[in-house]
Amino acid sequence: MRKDRSLLKKISLLVYDIIIIHLALLLALWVEFRILSLPPRYNFVVPYSMLNTLFTLLLFWRFRLYSSMWAFFGFRELSRIFAACFFSATGIMIGIVIFNSSRAVNYSILYAVFLMLGVSVPRVIAYLSRNVGQRKSKRGGNVRRLMVIGAGVAGSAIIKEIMDNYYSNSRVVCCVDDDLAKKGKYIHGIEIIGGRELIAQAAETYMVDEIIITMPSVSAATIGDILEICKNTLCSVKTLPGLYQLLSGEYTVSKLRDVEVSDLLVREPITIDLDEVMDYVVQKTVLVTGGGGSIGSELCRQIANYNPAKLIILDIYENNVYDLQQDLKKRYPDLNLEVLIGSVRDYKRMESICQQHRPDIVYHAAAHKHVPFMESSPNEAIKNNVFGTLNIAKAAVASGAKRFVLISSDKAVNPSSIMGATKRLCEMVIQMMDGMHDTEFTAVRFGNVLNSAGSVFPLFKKQIEEGGPVTITHKDIIRYFMTISEAVSLVLQAGCYAKGGEIFVLDMGDPVRIDDMARNLIQLSGYIPDVDIEVIYTGLRPGEKLFEEILMDEEGLRKTNNKLIYVANPIVFDKEKFLTDCDALGQLAENNSVNALAKVQEMVVTYKTPESR
Repeated sequence: MRKDRSLLKKISLLVYDIIIIHLALLLALWVEFRILSLPPRYNFVVPYSMLNTLFTLLLFWRFRLYSSMWAFFGFRELSRIFAACFFSATGIMIGIVIFNSSRAVNYSILYAVFLMLGVSVPRVIAYLSRNVGQRKSKRGGNVRRLMVIGAGVAGSAIIKEIMDNYYSNSRVVCCVDDDLAKKGKYIHGIEIIGGRELIAQAAETYMVDEIIITMPSVSAATIGDILEICKNTLCSVKTLPGLYQLLSGEYTVSKLRDVEVSDLLVREPITIDLDEVMDYVVQKTVLVTGGGGSIGSELCRQIANYNPAKLIILDIYENNVYDLQQDLKKRYPDLNLEVLIGSVRDYKRMESICQQHRPDIVYHAAAHKHVPFMESSPNEAIKNNVFGTLNIAKAAVASGAKRFVLISSDKAVNPSSIMGATKRLCEMVIQMMDGMHDTEFTAVRFGNVLNSAGSVFPLFKKQIEEGGPVTITHKDIIRYFMTISEAVSLVLQAGCYAKGGEIFVLDMGDPVRIDDMARNLIQLSGYIPDVDIEVIYTGLRPGEKLFEEILMDEEGLRKTNNKLIYVANPIVFDKEKFLTDCDALGQLAENNSVNALAKVQEMVVTYKTPESR
């Protein structure tokens, strides 16, 4: 039945076009003779009309006028109609010239105008009947009313897509843009009411349910200012990702996303021109331990983009590395990729891998990082973090690796947890190994990574989606944050800057209050904190501090070529004694001794054990 209806529509449209073609010929004659009072020089036109009709219908078929969905009529369809009518009129003009008439252009233009108007009418009617009906349906019922912020290319594309979506229950009711020249103008029939100062008022006046920010190229500070206004409107907020994520220029509704915590970090993203520094991995064999984790997997993706001779991914969890392997194979089909399963605790396994593949560069991201879990299993943190690092470092040296980069943490500074203390021991391992071998060892210390596995903010978003409550350990807890891409950029550049023994530190800006971030997320999701979504304070977890530090008192900072990356001055320690202490600590950890924590405190004098807190 659908095929029959479609065929009937095409036949009806064909018959209509035949009539219109003849009418256009006759109307052009009538205008010339009756209105322009020109002599009747076109007696050939009537008998020629049948041939012209066949020629014009062939043009209409060639320009797909009978295979377009006219309910979605737009500029492209209109341009095809224009082209078909132009060529039909050109055929008329050639015929007139052949019959030695001097008025070919006048008549052809009249014919083309009448033909284009006649052919367009049913298509436009089909479009209007659908869209007017759609707009009427969106005025009633359960309609979601939208405000679009940004009347540029991206905003225009989003508004048009929403308007053209027949099944959408959303309707754009107003648009905001700071460009005063746009105020009072319309974009796809939607008024641009003014700048950001009107957001709160317009949200109430137009009864807005959702705000869409379509400003992918503006600064993070501007987005932060707009989000600060939006959070007081009780509207949910969606945004387009940044311009660097939309290089294709495809601004579509599918690209819209909920506001992320990274949007709330009111600072510019840290950008590093990796093209200038990544020559050191080109045609090199690179090993990434913990390659399936948040940082490790991003490292692998970035490195794969710079043509390594071989990329080796090592992880203990096969599920994570399987997904990464499939992604890399799809994105980099020519990549020489090796995925290996193994634990850094197993020295023989590390030695075998390094001897077989001879990595030039090792990025060591494998570690236990969850603070409360490690508090209840301290010896596991020691075995995995400290001796895992020592194992892979020794294996790298034995196989002739040129560089070794450790992923460290700001929790290594004046640690209050065993996880932080073990990361400080890892840094000391790196500094010890650098003084003893030709391999260039370095460490990169940074704060919390947004949206990484185990991060608090994905938990907040899940709690908000479930209707609360949102749980925060302490009202005054603050943290430094960076995105995964920022952290990885730092690690990669540190590998370039490394001369041996450094601890690189990122200037992460000001720390942020977790309570403020959580409440902002609740508001930007369209809810009122403590009214719609309850906020509960659960108390600091074991080993957790109110604030993290990036430097110990003894450390100073030296600048690098990147003004956001610094080098901490190394703290001098007795490396021979440290190596002896490591042997003793290893015995205690292997025996799961309760005395292991005391040994760690002896080695890391700034560490506060549970008994000393």
